Amino acid sequence: MTEQDGSGEEHRLRLRHLRLADYADVRHIMDQVYPDLGGAWTRKQFAAQINRFAEGQICIEDNGRVVAGAISMVVDYDRFGDRHKYNEITGNGYLTNHDPNGDVLYGVDIFVDPEYRGMRLGRRLYDARKELCRSLNLRAIVAGGRMPGYREHAAAMKPEEYIDLVKRRELYDPILSFQLANDFHVRRVITAYLPEDQQSRAYATLLQWDNIFYESERTPLIGGRKSMVRVGTVQWQMRRVTNFEDLMTNIEFFVDAMAGYNCDFILFPELFNAPLLAQFNQEDPAEAMRGLAQYTGEITDAMSRMAVSYNINIIAGSMPVYDDNALYNVAYLCRRDGTIDNHYKLHATPDERFYWGVQGGDALKAFDTDVGKIGILVCYDVEFPEACRLLADQGMQILFVPFWTDTKNAYLRVRRCAQARAIENECYVAITGSVGNLPRVENIEIQYAQAAVFSPSDFAFPHDGIVSESTPNTEMTLVVDLDMDKLKQLRAEGSVQNAKDRRLDLYRVHWLED
Repeated sequence: MTEQDGSGEEHRLRLRHLRLADYADVRHIMDQVYPDLGGAWTRKQFAAQINRFAEGQICIEDNGRVVAGAISMVVDYDRFGDRHKYNEITGNGYLTNHDPNGDVLYGVDIFVDPEYRGMRLGRRLYDARKELCRSLNLRAIVAGGRMPGYREHAAAMKPEEYIDLVKRRELYDPILSFQLANDFHVRRVITAYLPEDQQSRAYATLLQWDNIFYESERTPLIGGRKSMVRVGTVQWQMRRVTNFEDLMTNIEFFVDAMAGYNCDFILFPELFNAPLLAQFNQEDPAEAMRGLAQYTGEITDAMSRMAVSYNINIIAGSMPVYDDNALYNVAYLCRRDGTIDNHYKLHATPDERFYWGVQGGDALKAFDTDVGKIGILVCYDVEFPEACRLLADQGMQILFVPFWTDTKNAYLRVRRCAQARAIENECYVAITGSVGNLPRVENIEIQYAQAAVFSPSDFAFPHDGIVSESTPNTEMTLVVDLDMDKLKQLRAEGSVQNAKDRRLDLYRVHWLED
Protein backbone atom coordinates (compact mmCIF):
# COMPACT_ATOMS: atom_id res chain seq x y z
CA MET A 1 0.00 0.00 0.00
CA THR A 2 1.37 3.40 -0.99
CA GLU A 3 0.56 6.52 1.02
CA GLN A 4 1.91 10.01 1.47
CA ASP A 5 2.25 12.01 4.66
CA GLY A 6 1.79 15.76 4.92
CA SER A 7 5.32 16.46 3.70
CA GLY A 8 4.67 14.63 0.44
CA GLU A 9 6.99 11.75 1.35
CA GLU A 10 5.88 8.49 -0.21
CA HIS A 11 5.25 5.55 2.13
CA ARG A 12 5.12 1.89 1.20
CA LEU A 13 3.41 0.20 4.11
CA ARG A 14 3.22 -3.58 4.36
CA LEU A 15 1.74 -5.78 7.06
CA ARG A 16 3.79 -8.93 7.74
CA HIS A 17 5.19 -11.17 10.47
CA LEU A 18 8.23 -10.08 12.45
CA ARG A 19 11.60 -11.67 11.77
CA LEU A 20 14.68 -11.90 13.95
CA ALA A 21 16.44 -9.56 11.50
CA ASP A 22 13.95 -6.83 12.55
CA TYR A 23 15.37 -6.58 16.08
CA ALA A 24 17.32 -3.37 15.49
CA ASP A 25 14.20 -1.58 14.22
CA VAL A 26 12.10 -2.92 17.09
CA ARG A 27 14.70 -1.90 19.68
CA HIS A 28 14.85 1.60 18.19
CA ILE A 29 11.06 2.04 18.52
CA MET A 30 10.75 0.54 22.01
CA ASP A 31 13.60 2.62 23.41
CA GLN A 32 11.69 5.71 22.30
CA VAL A 33 8.28 4.54 23.47
CA TYR A 34 9.28 3.05 26.85
CA PRO A 35 12.14 5.16 28.23
CA ASP A 36 10.67 4.95 31.76
CA LEU A 37 9.89 1.22 31.59
CA GLY A 38 13.29 -0.19 30.72
CA GLY A 39 13.17 0.37 26.97
CA ALA A 40 13.40 -2.51 24.51
CA TRP A 41 13.49 -6.24 25.09
CA THR A 42 16.79 -8.02 24.79
CA ARG A 43 17.60 -9.87 21.60
CA LYS A 44 17.09 -13.16 23.50
CA GLN A 45 13.58 -12.16 24.54
CA PHE A 46 12.71 -11.07 21.01
CA ALA A 47 14.08 -14.33 19.54
CA ALA A 48 12.07 -16.36 22.07
CA GLN A 49 8.87 -14.52 21.10
CA ILE A 50 9.34 -15.37 17.42
CA ASN A 51 10.47 -18.93 18.00
CA ARG A 52 7.56 -19.75 20.32
CA PHE A 53 4.73 -18.19 18.31
CA ALA A 54 5.81 -16.72 15.00
CA GLU A 55 2.20 -16.24 13.78
CA GLY A 56 1.45 -13.92 16.68
CA GLN A 57 4.28 -11.46 16.07
CA ILE A 58 3.11 -8.90 13.51
CA CYS A 59 4.60 -5.68 12.19
CA ILE A 60 4.10 -2.92 9.66
CA GLU A 61 7.12 -1.98 7.60
CA ASP A 62 7.62 1.18 5.56
CA ASN A 63 10.08 0.97 2.69
CA GLY A 64 11.69 -2.05 4.34
CA ARG A 65 11.93 -0.60 7.88
CA VAL A 66 9.70 -1.78 10.75
CA VAL A 67 7.70 1.18 12.08
CA ALA A 68 5.09 -0.58 14.26
CA GLY A 69 4.67 -3.98 15.85
CA ALA A 70 2.39 -6.18 17.91
CA ILE A 71 3.44 -9.08 20.14
CA SER A 72 0.98 -11.71 21.32
CA MET A 73 0.70 -15.29 22.53
CA VAL A 74 -1.97 -17.92 23.19
CA VAL A 75 -2.73 -18.87 26.78
CA ASP A 76 -5.02 -21.15 28.74
CA TYR A 77 -6.59 -18.22 30.53
CA ASP A 78 -7.96 -20.22 33.46
CA ARG A 79 -4.37 -20.86 34.57
CA PHE A 80 -3.88 -17.17 35.31
CA GLY A 81 -7.29 -15.61 35.94
CA ASP A 82 -8.08 -11.92 36.12
CA ARG A 83 -5.53 -10.93 38.78
CA HIS A 84 -2.36 -11.84 36.95
CA LYS A 85 0.75 -9.68 36.62
CA TYR A 86 2.43 -8.75 33.34
CA ASN A 87 5.77 -10.45 33.97
CA GLU A 88 4.02 -13.51 35.35
CA ILE A 89 1.81 -14.18 32.33
CA THR A 90 4.43 -13.22 29.69
CA GLY A 91 7.22 -15.23 31.32
CA ASN A 92 9.27 -12.05 31.73
CA GLY A 93 8.93 -11.37 28.04
CA TYR A 94 10.06 -14.84 26.89
CA LEU A 95 6.46 -16.05 26.34
CA THR A 96 7.16 -19.27 28.22
CA ASN A 97 3.43 -19.56 28.98
CA HIS A 98 2.45 -19.69 25.31
CA ASP A 99 0.07 -22.64 24.92
CA PRO A 100 -0.96 -23.68 21.38
CA ASN A 101 -3.98 -25.40 22.91
CA GLY A 102 -5.09 -22.33 24.87
CA ASP A 103 -8.35 -20.45 24.43
CA VAL A 104 -7.32 -16.77 24.52
CA LEU A 105 -4.99 -14.59 22.46
CA TYR A 106 -3.07 -12.47 24.96
CA GLY A 107 -1.89 -9.05 23.83
CA VAL A 108 1.66 -8.62 25.10
CA ASP A 109 2.45 -5.28 23.47
CA ILE A 110 1.73 -2.89 20.62
CA PHE A 111 4.19 -0.15 19.75
CA VAL A 112 4.36 2.51 17.02
CA ASP A 113 7.30 4.66 16.03
CA PRO A 114 6.52 8.20 17.32
CA GLU A 115 7.24 9.55 13.84
CA TYR A 116 4.28 7.55 12.52
CA ARG A 117 1.67 8.50 15.08
CA GLY A 118 -1.50 9.80 13.51
CA MET A 119 -1.36 7.28 10.65
CA ARG A 120 -3.60 4.81 12.52
CA LEU A 121 -1.07 2.02 12.35
CA GLY A 122 -2.18 0.79 15.76
CA ARG A 123 -5.66 0.17 14.40
CA ARG A 124 -4.22 -1.92 11.56
CA LEU A 125 -2.34 -4.03 14.07
CA TYR A 126 -5.45 -4.51 16.23
CA ASP A 127 -7.40 -5.57 13.14
CA ALA A 128 -4.66 -8.08 12.27
CA ARG A 129 -4.84 -9.47 15.81
CA LYS A 130 -8.61 -9.88 15.53
CA GLU A 131 -8.18 -11.72 12.24
CA LEU A 132 -5.61 -14.01 13.90
CA CYS A 133 -7.97 -14.65 16.83
CA ARG A 134 -10.76 -15.65 14.46
CA SER A 135 -8.55 -17.85 12.30
CA LEU A 136 -7.29 -19.73 15.37
CA ASN A 137 -10.85 -20.04 16.75
CA LEU A 138 -9.91 -18.44 20.07
CA ARG A 139 -12.72 -17.09 22.21
CA ALA A 140 -11.23 -13.65 22.95
CA ILE A 141 -8.30 -11.28 22.96
CA VAL A 142 -7.28 -10.24 26.48
CA ALA A 143 -4.70 -7.64 27.44
CA GLY A 144 -3.60 -5.53 30.34
CA GLY A 145 -3.82 -1.88 29.41
CA ARG A 146 -1.76 0.94 30.86
CA MET A 147 -3.44 4.23 31.84
CA PRO A 148 -0.67 6.85 31.51
CA GLY A 149 -3.13 9.72 31.84
CA TYR A 150 -4.19 8.57 35.30
CA ARG A 151 -1.11 10.17 36.90
CA GLU A 152 -2.64 13.64 36.60
CA HIS A 153 -5.89 12.56 38.29
CA ALA A 154 -4.76 9.96 40.84
CA ALA A 155 -5.01 12.38 43.76
CA ALA A 156 -8.61 13.30 42.92
CA MET A 157 -10.22 10.00 41.91
CA LYS A 158 -10.01 6.24 42.06
CA PRO A 159 -8.96 4.35 38.91
CA GLU A 160 -12.54 3.12 38.40
CA GLU A 161 -13.79 6.70 38.29
CA TYR A 162 -11.05 7.64 35.84
CA ILE A 163 -11.97 4.75 33.56
CA ASP A 164 -15.63 5.74 33.61
CA LEU A 165 -14.79 9.33 32.60
CA VAL A 166 -12.58 8.07 29.76
CA LYS A 167 -15.42 5.84 28.55
CA ARG A 168 -17.72 8.86 28.52
CA ARG A 169 -15.06 10.92 26.71
CA GLU A 170 -14.90 13.42 29.53
CA LEU A 171 -11.20 12.58 29.76
CA TYR A 172 -8.71 11.33 27.21
CA ASP A 173 -6.12 8.63 27.88
CA PRO A 174 -3.62 7.95 25.08
CA ILE A 175 -3.83 4.17 25.56
CA LEU A 176 -7.23 3.42 27.12
CA SER A 177 -9.14 5.72 24.74
CA PHE A 178 -7.50 3.98 21.79
CA GLN A 179 -8.32 0.50 23.11
CA LEU A 180 -11.96 1.39 23.75
CA ALA A 181 -12.20 2.75 20.22
CA ASN A 182 -11.05 -0.66 18.96
CA ASP A 183 -14.03 -2.51 20.49
CA PHE A 184 -12.35 -3.64 23.70
CA HIS A 185 -14.29 -3.49 26.95
CA VAL A 186 -12.88 -3.12 30.46
CA ARG A 187 -13.47 -6.15 32.67
CA ARG A 188 -11.79 -4.92 35.82
CA VAL A 189 -8.89 -2.97 37.30
CA ILE A 190 -5.65 -4.84 38.03
CA THR A 191 -3.36 -3.62 40.79
CA ALA A 192 0.44 -3.87 40.59
CA TYR A 193 0.21 -5.15 36.99
CA LEU A 194 3.42 -3.30 36.09
CA PRO A 195 4.85 -2.03 39.40
CA GLU A 196 7.36 0.21 37.59
CA ASP A 197 4.59 1.98 35.62
CA GLN A 198 4.35 5.16 37.65
CA GLN A 199 2.33 7.01 35.02
CA SER A 200 -0.50 4.52 35.65
CA ARG A 201 0.34 4.37 39.37
CA ALA A 202 0.87 0.61 38.75
CA TYR A 203 -2.81 0.15 37.87
CA ALA A 204 -3.97 -1.39 34.60
CA THR A 205 -7.23 -2.19 32.92
CA LEU A 206 -8.04 -5.80 32.09
CA LEU A 207 -9.38 -5.47 28.55
CA GLN A 208 -11.20 -8.00 26.41
CA TRP A 209 -12.42 -8.29 22.84
CA ASP A 210 -14.79 -11.19 22.20
CA ASN A 211 -14.60 -13.32 19.08
CA ILE A 212 -18.24 -13.60 18.07
CA PHE A 213 -17.42 -16.43 15.64
CA TYR A 214 -15.81 -18.63 18.29
CA GLU A 215 -17.02 -22.23 18.23
CA SER A 216 -16.53 -23.98 21.55
CA GLU A 217 -16.96 -27.35 19.87
CA ARG A 218 -16.07 -28.53 16.41
CA THR A 219 -19.02 -28.16 14.04
CA PRO A 220 -20.41 -31.62 13.28
CA LEU A 221 -20.08 -32.83 9.71
CA ILE A 222 -23.80 -33.65 9.70
CA GLY A 223 -26.51 -31.62 11.41
CA GLY A 224 -24.49 -28.48 12.16
CA ARG A 225 -26.06 -25.02 12.07
CA LYS A 226 -25.83 -23.37 8.66
CA SER A 227 -24.28 -19.96 8.17
CA MET A 228 -26.16 -19.48 4.88
CA VAL A 229 -29.94 -20.01 4.91
CA ARG A 230 -32.01 -20.13 1.71
CA VAL A 231 -35.53 -18.72 1.87
CA GLY A 232 -38.22 -19.03 -0.78
CA THR A 233 -41.46 -17.05 -0.84
CA VAL A 234 -44.58 -17.69 -2.91
CA GLN A 235 -46.42 -14.70 -4.34
CA TRP A 236 -49.65 -16.67 -4.56
CA GLN A 237 -52.25 -16.22 -7.28
CA MET A 238 -55.77 -16.24 -5.88
CA ARG A 239 -57.72 -18.36 -8.35
CA ARG A 240 -60.93 -20.33 -8.22
CA VAL A 241 -60.47 -24.02 -7.44
CA THR A 242 -63.00 -26.73 -7.98
CA ASN A 243 -62.22 -28.75 -4.84
CA PHE A 244 -59.77 -29.45 -2.02
CA GLU A 245 -57.53 -31.66 -4.18
CA ASP A 246 -57.17 -28.86 -6.73
CA LEU A 247 -55.91 -26.48 -4.03
CA MET A 248 -53.43 -29.04 -2.69
CA THR A 249 -52.09 -29.63 -6.19
CA ASN A 250 -51.27 -25.91 -6.46
CA ILE A 251 -49.63 -25.90 -3.02
CA GLU A 252 -47.49 -28.95 -3.77
CA PHE A 253 -46.35 -27.44 -7.07
CA PHE A 254 -44.65 -24.58 -5.21
CA VAL A 255 -43.28 -26.78 -2.43
CA ASP A 256 -41.73 -29.03 -5.07
CA ALA A 257 -40.26 -26.03 -6.92
CA MET A 258 -38.71 -24.45 -3.81
CA ALA A 259 -37.36 -27.80 -2.63
CA GLY A 260 -35.77 -28.17 -6.06
CA TYR A 261 -33.81 -25.00 -5.30
CA ASN A 262 -32.71 -26.52 -1.96
CA CYS A 263 -34.57 -23.89 0.07
CA ASP A 264 -34.57 -24.22 3.85
CA PHE A 265 -37.91 -22.37 4.12
CA ILE A 266 -40.93 -21.69 1.93
CA LEU A 267 -43.37 -18.96 2.96
CA PHE A 268 -47.02 -18.90 1.84
CA PRO A 269 -49.32 -15.85 2.27
CA GLU A 270 -52.01 -15.14 4.83
CA LEU A 271 -55.31 -16.94 4.08
CA PHE A 272 -53.79 -18.66 1.08
CA ASN A 273 -56.58 -21.26 1.25
CA ALA A 274 -59.25 -18.60 0.65
CA PRO A 275 -60.20 -20.00 -2.81
CA LEU A 276 -62.14 -22.70 -0.94
CA LEU A 277 -64.41 -19.94 0.42
CA ALA A 278 -66.30 -19.96 -2.86
CA GLN A 279 -67.96 -23.20 -1.75
CA PHE A 280 -69.80 -21.40 1.06
CA ASN A 281 -72.72 -18.98 1.22
CA GLN A 282 -71.36 -15.44 0.74
CA GLU A 283 -74.45 -13.81 2.24
CA ASP A 284 -72.94 -14.60 5.65
CA PRO A 285 -69.15 -14.00 5.49
CA ALA A 286 -68.68 -14.97 9.14
CA GLU A 287 -70.32 -18.34 8.61
CA ALA A 288 -68.36 -18.88 5.37
CA MET A 289 -65.06 -18.32 7.20
CA ARG A 290 -66.09 -20.83 9.87
CA GLY A 291 -66.85 -23.26 7.08
CA LEU A 292 -63.37 -22.70 5.63
CA ALA A 293 -61.90 -23.53 9.05
CA GLN A 294 -63.10 -27.10 8.57
CA TYR A 295 -60.26 -27.64 6.08
CA THR A 296 -57.42 -26.24 8.24
CA GLY A 297 -56.49 -29.45 10.02
CA GLU A 298 -56.46 -31.47 6.80
CA ILE A 299 -54.37 -28.86 4.96
CA THR A 300 -51.90 -28.61 7.83
CA ASP A 301 -51.44 -32.37 7.98
CA ALA A 302 -50.90 -32.56 4.22
CA MET A 303 -48.35 -29.72 4.28
CA SER A 304 -46.54 -31.34 7.19
CA ARG A 305 -46.15 -34.50 5.12
CA MET A 306 -44.82 -32.35 2.26
CA ALA A 307 -42.30 -30.71 4.59
CA VAL A 308 -40.91 -34.12 5.46
CA SER A 309 -40.98 -35.65 1.98
CA TYR A 310 -39.56 -32.55 0.25
CA ASN A 311 -37.10 -31.76 3.10
CA ILE A 312 -38.16 -28.13 3.53
CA ASN A 313 -39.57 -26.10 6.42
CA ILE A 314 -42.98 -24.71 5.42
CA ILE A 315 -44.55 -21.57 6.88
CA ALA A 316 -48.12 -22.35 5.93
CA GLY A 317 -49.26 -18.73 5.64
CA SER A 318 -52.35 -18.56 7.79
CA MET A 319 -55.71 -20.27 7.90
CA PRO A 320 -58.86 -19.83 10.00
CA VAL A 321 -59.25 -21.94 13.13
CA TYR A 322 -62.61 -22.28 14.89
CA ASP A 323 -62.22 -23.50 18.43
CA ASP A 324 -64.59 -23.34 21.41
CA ASN A 325 -66.93 -20.85 19.70
CA ALA A 326 -64.06 -18.52 18.80
CA LEU A 327 -62.54 -17.84 15.36
CA TYR A 328 -58.79 -17.24 15.03
CA ASN A 329 -56.35 -16.55 12.19
CA VAL A 330 -53.45 -18.98 12.62
CA ALA A 331 -50.08 -19.42 10.89
CA TYR A 332 -48.45 -22.85 10.94
CA LEU A 333 -44.80 -23.89 10.93
CA CYS A 334 -44.42 -27.38 9.45
CA ARG A 335 -40.83 -28.41 10.09
CA ARG A 336 -39.06 -30.90 7.90
CA ASP A 337 -38.53 -33.18 10.91
CA GLY A 338 -42.30 -33.70 11.07
CA THR A 339 -43.10 -31.40 14.02
CA ILE A 340 -45.68 -28.61 13.81
CA ASP A 341 -45.96 -25.29 15.62
CA ASN A 342 -48.30 -22.33 15.23
CA HIS A 343 -48.75 -18.62 15.80
CA TYR A 344 -52.21 -17.24 16.48
CA LYS A 345 -52.44 -13.78 14.90
CA LEU A 346 -52.40 -11.34 17.83
CA HIS A 347 -53.99 -8.32 16.21
CA ALA A 348 -57.18 -8.82 14.23
CA THR A 349 -57.87 -5.94 11.86
CA PRO A 350 -61.14 -3.99 12.15
CA ASP A 351 -62.40 -5.76 8.99
CA GLU A 352 -61.54 -9.18 10.38
CA ARG A 353 -63.44 -8.43 13.55
CA PHE A 354 -66.44 -6.84 11.79
CA TYR A 355 -66.96 -9.25 8.86
CA TRP A 356 -65.77 -12.54 10.34
CA GLY A 357 -65.62 -12.09 14.12
CA VAL A 358 -61.91 -13.00 14.31
CA GLN A 359 -60.31 -12.78 17.76
CA GLY A 360 -56.64 -12.18 18.54
CA GLY A 361 -54.37 -14.84 20.01
CA ASP A 362 -52.69 -14.55 23.39
CA ALA A 363 -49.26 -16.17 22.98
CA LEU A 364 -45.99 -15.28 21.28
CA LYS A 365 -42.75 -17.22 20.94
CA ALA A 366 -39.74 -17.70 18.70
CA PHE A 367 -39.49 -21.13 17.08
CA ASP A 368 -36.43 -23.35 16.96
CA THR A 369 -35.64 -24.82 13.55
CA ASP A 370 -32.72 -26.81 12.18
CA VAL A 371 -31.19 -23.60 10.77
CA GLY A 372 -31.81 -21.14 13.61
CA LYS A 373 -34.55 -19.34 15.49
CA ILE A 374 -37.39 -17.76 13.55
CA GLY A 375 -40.48 -15.73 14.33
CA ILE A 376 -43.86 -15.51 12.61
CA LEU A 377 -46.13 -12.45 12.68
CA VAL A 378 -49.24 -12.35 10.52
CA CYS A 379 -49.83 -9.17 8.49
CA TYR A 380 -51.23 -6.55 10.94
CA ASP A 381 -49.03 -8.00 13.72
CA VAL A 382 -45.90 -6.54 12.14
CA GLU A 383 -47.32 -3.02 12.52
CA PHE A 384 -46.87 -3.34 16.30
CA PRO A 385 -43.13 -3.09 17.07
CA GLU A 386 -43.42 -4.56 20.57
CA ALA A 387 -44.24 -8.04 19.22
CA CYS A 388 -41.13 -8.23 17.06
CA ARG A 389 -38.97 -6.87 19.89
CA LEU A 390 -40.16 -9.68 22.15
CA LEU A 391 -39.27 -12.23 19.48
CA ALA A 392 -35.84 -10.66 19.00
CA ASP A 393 -35.22 -10.89 22.74
CA GLN A 394 -35.86 -14.64 22.39
CA GLY A 395 -33.09 -14.93 19.79
CA MET A 396 -35.08 -14.68 16.56
CA GLN A 397 -32.91 -14.25 13.45
CA ILE A 398 -35.48 -14.41 10.63
CA LEU A 399 -39.02 -13.04 10.84
CA PHE A 400 -41.65 -14.39 8.44
CA VAL A 401 -44.68 -12.21 7.70
CA PRO A 402 -47.47 -13.73 5.60
CA PHE A 403 -49.95 -10.99 4.69
CA TRP A 404 -53.13 -10.30 2.76
CA THR A 405 -53.74 -6.75 1.53
CA ASP A 406 -56.26 -5.46 -0.98
CA THR A 407 -54.78 -2.07 -1.93
CA LYS A 408 -51.34 -0.57 -2.40
CA ASN A 409 -51.55 1.70 0.63
CA ALA A 410 -52.48 -1.28 2.81
CA TYR A 411 -49.54 -3.22 1.37
CA LEU A 412 -47.14 -0.33 1.99
CA ARG A 413 -48.11 -0.24 5.66
CA VAL A 414 -47.03 -3.85 6.00
CA ARG A 415 -43.90 -3.40 3.89
CA ARG A 416 -42.59 -0.29 5.62
CA CYS A 417 -43.26 -1.65 9.08
CA ALA A 418 -41.55 -4.94 8.16
CA GLN A 419 -38.48 -3.07 6.95
CA ALA A 420 -38.41 -1.05 10.16
CA ARG A 421 -38.55 -4.27 12.19
CA ALA A 422 -35.47 -5.57 10.33
CA ILE A 423 -33.49 -2.46 11.27
CA GLU A 424 -34.74 -2.19 14.85
CA ASN A 425 -34.13 -5.83 15.70
CA GLU A 426 -31.09 -6.58 13.53
CA CYS A 427 -32.78 -9.50 11.77
CA TYR A 428 -33.96 -10.56 8.34
CA VAL A 429 -37.67 -10.17 7.49
CA ALA A 430 -39.44 -12.05 4.67
CA ILE A 431 -42.93 -11.00 3.58
CA THR A 432 -45.29 -12.37 0.98
CA GLY A 433 -48.94 -12.01 -0.01
CA SER A 434 -51.42 -13.04 -2.66
CA VAL A 435 -52.30 -11.39 -5.96
CA GLY A 436 -55.21 -11.46 -8.37
CA ASN A 437 -58.85 -11.63 -7.31
CA LEU A 438 -61.60 -13.93 -6.12
CA PRO A 439 -64.90 -12.78 -7.69
CA ARG A 440 -68.01 -13.46 -5.63
CA VAL A 441 -66.06 -14.09 -2.44
CA GLU A 442 -67.17 -11.50 0.09
CA ASN A 443 -64.52 -9.25 1.70
CA ILE A 444 -61.56 -10.92 -0.02
CA GLU A 445 -62.30 -10.09 -3.65
CA ILE A 446 -59.12 -8.20 -4.67
CA GLN A 447 -55.45 -8.57 -3.80
CA TYR A 448 -52.30 -6.41 -3.99
CA ALA A 449 -48.86 -7.79 -3.10
CA GLN A 450 -45.13 -7.66 -3.68
CA ALA A 451 -42.99 -10.23 -1.88
CA ALA A 452 -39.70 -9.01 -0.43
CA VAL A 453 -36.90 -9.89 1.94
CA PHE A 454 -35.40 -7.12 4.08
CA SER A 455 -32.12 -6.88 5.95
CA PRO A 456 -30.68 -4.54 8.58
CA SER A 457 -29.16 -1.34 7.27
CA ASP A 458 -25.38 -1.43 7.51
CA PHE A 459 -22.37 -1.84 5.24
CA ALA A 460 -22.48 -5.66 5.13
CA PHE A 461 -26.02 -5.58 3.72
CA PRO A 462 -27.65 -4.09 0.60
CA HIS A 463 -27.49 -0.30 0.69
CA ASP A 464 -31.27 0.03 0.72
CA GLY A 465 -31.90 -2.85 3.15
CA ILE A 466 -33.71 -4.85 0.45
CA VAL A 467 -32.16 -8.26 -0.17
CA SER A 468 -34.59 -8.94 -3.02
CA GLU A 469 -38.17 -8.20 -4.10
CA SER A 470 -40.60 -9.61 -6.61
CA THR A 471 -42.53 -8.02 -9.45
CA PRO A 472 -45.76 -6.59 -7.98
CA ASN A 473 -49.08 -8.33 -8.63
CA THR A 474 -47.69 -11.27 -10.60
CA GLU A 475 -47.66 -14.87 -9.48
CA MET A 476 -44.02 -15.79 -8.90
CA THR A 477 -41.48 -17.03 -6.40
CA LEU A 478 -38.58 -15.26 -4.74
CA VAL A 479 -35.46 -17.15 -3.60
CA VAL A 480 -32.72 -15.51 -1.50
CA ASP A 481 -29.67 -16.61 0.49
CA LEU A 482 -29.33 -15.05 3.95
CA ASP A 483 -25.90 -14.88 5.60
CA MET A 484 -26.48 -15.49 9.31
CA ASP A 485 -22.87 -14.65 10.23
CA LYS A 486 -23.50 -11.09 9.07
CA LEU A 487 -26.17 -10.73 11.74
CA LYS A 488 -23.76 -11.94 14.39
CA GLN A 489 -21.11 -9.50 13.24
CA LEU A 490 -23.59 -6.62 13.02
CA ARG A 491 -24.77 -7.13 16.60
CA ALA A 492 -21.22 -7.04 17.93
CA GLU A 493 -19.43 -4.64 15.59
CA GLY A 494 -22.03 -2.75 13.53
CA SER A 495 -21.77 0.97 12.88
CA VAL A 496 -24.98 1.21 14.92
CA GLN A 497 -26.11 -1.46 17.38
CA ASN A 498 -29.81 -1.13 17.99
CA ALA A 499 -30.13 -4.14 20.26
CA LYS A 500 -27.06 -3.41 22.38
CA ASP A 501 -27.72 0.34 22.71
CA ARG A 502 -31.27 0.12 24.03
CA ARG A 503 -31.65 2.09 27.27
CA LEU A 504 -32.82 -0.81 29.40
CA ASP A 505 -32.24 1.38 32.43
CA LEU A 506 -35.13 3.54 31.19
CA TYR A 507 -37.52 1.27 29.28
CA ARG A 508 -38.14 -2.31 28.22
CA VAL A 509 -40.85 -4.51 26.70
CA HIS A 510 -42.43 -7.27 28.82
CA TRP A 511 -45.01 -9.93 27.99
CA LEU A 512 -47.73 -9.75 30.62
CA GLU A 513 -48.38 -13.18 32.11
CA ASP A 514 -51.84 -14.20 33.31
